[in-house]
Amino acid sequence: MTGSRPLLVATDIDGTLVDRNDRIPAANRAVIAELVADGATFVLATGRPPRWLSQVVDQLPVAPLAVCANGAVVMDTASGEFLSTRLLEAEALAAIDEVLRDRLPGSGIAAERLGVDAADREFVASPDYEHAWIQPEHLEVGHSEVLARPVLKLLARVPGMPSADMVEALRGEVHHLADVTYSTTDGLIEFAARGVTKASGLAELAAGLGRQSRARPGAGESGTARGTLASSTAQGTLAPGAVPVTVAFGDMPNDLEMLRWADHGVAMGNAIPVVHAAADEITLTNDEAGLAHVLRRWWN
Repeated sequence: MTGSRPLLVATDIDGTLVDRNDRIPAANRAVIAELVADGATFVLATGRPPRWLSQVVDQLPVAPLAVCANGAVVMDTASGEFLSTRLLEAEALAAIDEVLRDRLPGSGIAAERLGVDAADREFVASPDYEHAWIQPEHLEVGHSEVLARPVLKLLARVPGMPSADMVEALRGEVHHLADVTYSTTDGLIEFAARGVTKASGLAELAAGLGRQSRARPGAGESGTARGTLASSTAQGTLAPGAVPVTVAFGDMPNDLEMLRWADHGVAMGNAIPVVHAAADEITLTNDEAGLAHVLRRWWN
């Protein structure tokens, strides 16, 4: 691998890597196989919890590293090992709930938990929580039980209210408690521990990859180049004609920090306007394999 190609490619899943039928276009699969064979690192960066990744990983030519639950979990999908986790603590959950009751009365809540054993349900929801998508696997519990222990992320739902309006209603009230974002416009917002985003998970991975390659001086050109990952991202505007070390793809507000973190942030053609405005480039839609359209610039 040479300096003429990126070293790390990160992509959101829904609305980005997969098409409207949750299938990875053949063009995306092909270019991913090529970049991995070339020595680049491919990472899934998603709001999905770990338990929702297998259906995507099974379609890929490689089981990649993944940043899940909007950065709360970093995992190796090949082994299933959690490399790191960041939980939203019960004290913060209680404070967020007070704000929700005041600013978004009637909102239902749910939580994505870090399961401790096979019998532990990972997704729990209050009786008044209505899913934004088909999600049969959950345990209905009392409102207070949703908040009773640390979680990967807390979800709040107000059917019929735009997600952006929900975030606006909380403006200035929760920023000191958690990071809040959304991955659908359909009345659903998500809270993670303060400072936890897809960007924080990717920065952690990049730092780890840099340490590994520096520890193996005989790794060759690919390893040597990868050692620059931790120090060469988010350092300002990329010089004209320069090859980005990191490239990221996304379509929704929970991708914004990741697109800004990367040397080259790409918004899908189907992304919402705020994501288009933050990106360095706008590509084709997810149904048109916009990811492959960009990556073929370096792998062709």
